[in-house]
Parts: sequence; C-alpha cells; structure tokens
Amino acid sequence: MAFVERVFSGVQPTGNLHLGNYLGAIVNFVKMQETHDCIYCVVDMHAITQGVDVWGGPAELARNTREVTAAFIASGIDPKKHIVFNQSQVSGHAELAWILNCIARIGWLNRMTQFKEKAGKDRENASVGLYDYPVLMAADILLYRATHVPVGEDQKQHLELSRDIAQKFNNDFGDSIRGHGFNDGLFFPQPEPFITGPATRVMSLRDGTKKMSKSEASDNSRINLTDDANTIAQKIRKAKTDPEPLPSEEKGLQTRPEADNLVGIYAALAGVSKHDVLKDFGGGQFSSFKNALVDVCVAKLSPIADEMKRLVADAGHVDQILIDGANRARAIADETMRSAKNIVGFIRQP
Repeated sequence: MAFVERVFSGVQPTGNLHLGNYLGAIVNFVKMQETHDCIYCVVDMHAITQGVDVWGGPAELARNTREVTAAFIASGIDPKKHIVFNQSQVSGHAELAWILNCIARIGWLNRMTQFKEKAGKDRENASVGLYDYPVLMAADILLYRATHVPVGEDQKQHLELSRDIAQKFNNDFGDSIRGHGFNDGLFFPQPEPFITGPATRVMSLRDGTKKMSKSEASDNSRINLTDDANTIAQKIRKAKTDPEPLPSEEKGLQTRPEADNLVGIYAALAGVSKHDVLKDFGGGQFSSFKNALVDVCVAKLSPIADEMKRLVADAGHVDQILIDGANRARAIADETMRSAKNIVGFIRQP
C-alpha cells in the first residue's frame, strides 16, 4: 500500500540544550517542516529510563519538557502547521510498545550497543526500561506509521530495529492484516532515515576532539541556547585554539580540531561553506576571527534565547501547545491502535 509520507522526530527532555543540539538536529527539524508533514515529540517516557539521579526527578522533568518545547518554537517550528507534543500524553506509545515487545526478540535487543554504553559495567542493575527503550522508540515511530525518521549516527541501529519489528509484524499477521482491509498485507511501513545532508558536528570549546555535551563539567565547553550575548562572547573568546594563524584552505584544518570546530560553527550559523569562511579569514589571527564569530553567534542565537525565556516564563502557554499537539497526535495514534488491536485479535468495544 502507499503510506502517507510522514516524519517523526523525538527529542529527550534532558535539559541544557546547547549549540550542538541546535545545529545537529533542530535546524534540520525547521527545514523538514517546509517539505513534509512532521510530528515533533518530546519523549519524556524515554527520559526516565535511568535512575532519578540521572533525569532529575519530577520537577526537573517538567521543566526540561517545557524548555525543549520552547526551543522548538523559538527556533522556528510551527506548532499549528505541525504536531508538537510530549509522549506521555498519548497512551498509544505504551500500548503499542507492549505489542511490539511480543514481536521483538531478545537477540535483537542484545545487539543494541547503546544499552551497553549507558548501562556500563553494572548491567544487572540497569532498568528494564533502559534495556527495552529501543522497542518503545519503534512504537513511537510506528504508532504514526511514519515513513521517515531523522537519525544521528548513534540512533541508526535503533531505526534498523524498528524496520525489523515492522517487517516481522507484517509477516506474522499477514493474513489478519489482509482480512482487515489491508490487501497487500502491509500494516506498518518500514521507516527510512531522513537524509538532510551532513549535519553539523559541533565539538567542545575546550577540546576539539570531543562532542559538545551537557555532561561535560565545564560550562565554558558549550554554548547553551539560553546563554545571553555577554556569556556567548566570553565563551567564544575563551575557546581553546592553537598558536598558528587560520589556514587559507580546508585541508589545513585536518590536523587542527579546535580551528576546524570554530570555522565549522561560523559556517553553519552564517549559512556558508568552510571554504568561504577561510577565504575571508584565512591567514588571520584567531582574535579577529573570534570577534566575527561572536557577532554571528549573538545575531543568530540571542533571539532564540530571548524567545525561549519568554516562553518558559509562560508555562501555561507552553503546556497548551503540548495539549493541543497531543490531541492531534492522539487522533492518528488511536486509529493505528484500533487497527493493530483488531489485527492481533484483541476484543474491544466497537
């Protein structure tokens, strides 16, 4: 059957959204809404898969959920044209996850490398939710019968699992699927990765070999989306560099990670290539380039920070956006769950 093209994107509300989140994901989310029907989900159920000391407790989870929503809206996502909601408001995510748990296989989950990384050496003490969350991620996607999912390198394996689960469901229940009006025996699509071109990989301002991360101890290692203009300027001027002038060609960045990172940030925010940046600043000292980088960062990020602060201060408004989005998401999810329950053979009210 021809599935309606739909993009599903989920972001965990872990707090302290930074420039890496913005350039690596949110910028592409804004672009996608120009060409596709998009569902943007704050995946708060995923956020609690590790201990409360990791996700911060109820008050922190609610605050972070509103902050991610505010970042979406402040960056240019339109919640009226597309759906923005938090996962826990739509019960279909958990319902479908249970059905898919009975489709997925232990061997498939045992191959998931992210669980091994997050659980560390003490895997016996990890939560079942952390182990099983790739199945919940599959449910997130398949609940809306999404055809495309933007994924980073660390989530490609989970998208493959979603495809495997969708295929096995279709195979296991093929006759029932056809019996309920899906003549080709396909109920779930096999979601494809959404290719938006190379995402900007933003590295730490203190170490150009490490990704920018909220977990790094020094706040000077990252530019938070809530930082004001003075803070942005201070962090960029303190950013680690080397003593050599900027190169005039891109190949000169290959062995200079900090220079490559700052040039990449400028290029991404200004909407130009690294080649163009080096054409303007190559051969010059970092001090003058950093001043220009401050100007670009402040011009691009300060309006987002201001709008985020305004939105977060009006919790009722943000909550209403999430409620409206959840109502629209639920209409799609309920249709999927009605058909899925019929296909599996659950007796329910007509």
